Amino acid sequence: MHQLLMLLLLFLGSQGTSTLKRHLLKCPRYPNNQDHKQKLLDFQSMSQNQGNVSNWKFDQELCRKELARMIIVDELPFSFVEKEGFKRFISVLQPRFNLVSRTTMTKDCIEIYLNERNMLKEIFVTAASRVCLTTDLWTSIQNLGYMCLTAHYIDKGWNLQKRIINFRVVPTPHRGEIIAQAVETCLLGWGLEKLCTITVDNASSNDTAAISLVKRFNKRNGLLLDGEFFHVRCFAHILNLVVRDGINEVKDSLIRLRDSVKYVRSSPSRTEVFKKCAAEERIVSKKSLCLDVPTRWNSTYLMLNAAIEYEKAFDRLEEQDSSFIFEMKEGVMRPSDWLTMKNLHMFLEHFYIVTIRISGSKYITSNSYFKEMNDIQKTLLKWSQDENTLFRDMAKKMYAKFEKYCNIGKVNMILIIAMVLDPRYKLKYVKFSYTKFYDSSKVDEIIAKVKSVMDRLYHCYMLEMNSNVDSSQSFKDVEMGNAEHAVVIEDDWDDFLKSEKCMVMSTELDRYLEEGVEICVPGFDILLWWKVKSPTYPVLSCMARDILAIPITTVASESAFSTGGRVLDQFRSSLTPKIVECLICAQDWLRCSPTPIEIEEKLEILEDIETRISDDFNNLSIGDSIVTT
Repeated sequence: MHQLLMLLLLFLGSQGTSTLKRHLLKCPRYPNNQDHKQKLLDFQSMSQNQGNVSNWKFDQELCRKELARMIIVDELPFSFVEKEGFKRFISVLQPRFNLVSRTTMTKDCIEIYLNERNMLKEIFVTAASRVCLTTDLWTSIQNLGYMCLTAHYIDKGWNLQKRIINFRVVPTPHRGEIIAQAVETCLLGWGLEKLCTITVDNASSNDTAAISLVKRFNKRNGLLLDGEFFHVRCFAHILNLVVRDGINEVKDSLIRLRDSVKYVRSSPSRTEVFKKCAAEERIVSKKSLCLDVPTRWNSTYLMLNAAIEYEKAFDRLEEQDSSFIFEMKEGVMRPSDWLTMKNLHMFLEHFYIVTIRISGSKYITSNSYFKEMNDIQKTLLKWSQDENTLFRDMAKKMYAKFEKYCNIGKVNMILIIAMVLDPRYKLKYVKFSYTKFYDSSKVDEIIAKVKSVMDRLYHCYMLEMNSNVDSSQSFKDVEMGNAEHAVVIEDDWDDFLKSEKCMVMSTELDRYLEEGVEICVPGFDILLWWKVKSPTYPVLSCMARDILAIPITTVASESAFSTGGRVLDQFRSSLTPKIVECLICAQDWLRCSPTPIEIEEKLEILEDIETRISDDFNNLSIGDSIVTT
């Protein structure tokens, strides 16, 4: 370093800066003269005791691409790349990286969207399965209505896939015909015509949209059985309606509890007083009180889940804190209120667990619809006969709402067939379940109807498979026709062979139903079972591939509990509709990983962090006071 400084002084003192510049241009140790193509050794830690040495070289284009991916996946604004903090961080992390403007970053994000879209479109073109759809409506802060269209399918490797394919502005009012036209336009843009079902919530406009889509796609022969079972109602939305009726029955007690929790959470000092009350009552629960959101009934369940354990603490708070009683405009919690809340908690717990199970998008749910529906029906009937009058009345109200959407005449038959296609249950479970609600003649009638629909579906798939085989065979026959010794098969002989083939294949469904059921074991993989059995059941496996992909809810679990709409954030609401679609679709495609989304805040963790930060600030304050004195 000393020699370099002496040389620098010599250059500056005797020869000016020109010689220095020429030297720097040739100096191999000057950072800017390093060969960017030259790979460097990079030590990457693989575990606590192991490491891996790999070659690495700086790549400006790759870094730009990864930066664009980060902008998309982490929902960052395009202006993030122009923020002072980010620029400083990059200058320290990698000085060679040339920062880009927000305009360039926007173009990079759109390029990623277009590349990913082309790859997904190619997958749809070559896919052997039909596509199941879900639609969901969003709004921006400018009250623009967006339709989120999602495709669900099982790929060639028997893996369930979910892709948001469009996020389009839908003009108001959101009438059924307008929604249907928007869905059709999106699907034709993807070249998707072979559809299985569409799952929507219970809005009347969606009923109209489903009917219109059946008419539109029947013209293209794109639906199963002329779209007879195309329309699937969102099960989570039905449960929301049922739960809401139950909550309304006890709203007065719920308001009193909500006000009590709000009082405790309104300030740190009140929270500390409440914790002392809990300690004096020797309550050892580590659950934290949380305030619910009226449009999200799962938050009401979580509020009850914690608050019920602190019943005695609230009673003691009433004795020790006079302002608590003063601020409770609806009155403090009475013993009857606590009993009501415990009953409500029991109700909500059952529906909470069910909603979590049915709202997943990473695993099959269609085969669980019938079982979950019957379990809820049995539970509500049992509660309707309870000795507690309030409990009984609440259950009856909920059961009436449940029956409105889930009686035998309202259930989409294709979801019962999804249960039959689960080798652990088949038709045996359907018969077993209905014997608890109907007499034997009614059960036989239902089973016969289910079997009839399965036969029709099976015949449809068999004809489609034979059609594909015949098309392939026709192409081969054209090639063989030029051969000198080609064998000509008579038409009647060909027809006879086809009829024989149909007779043999028609027993495939019967064989499946007659064979015993699989043992129910934890972790049973239904898709793996059908993948292994597809050579044994070639037609039935194609049928299972499509039907098992049907989602029984329109939303993933992170929004399944909400009775309100979904709203775009401020950043996305400020963008043009086309860029919004690019970002939301690309984010979904890039995020396609089996990592589940946490849908609940860990209040205990947040409180621990808050306590630690508070302690740090307190220590800082003490230190400052010592220094100043």
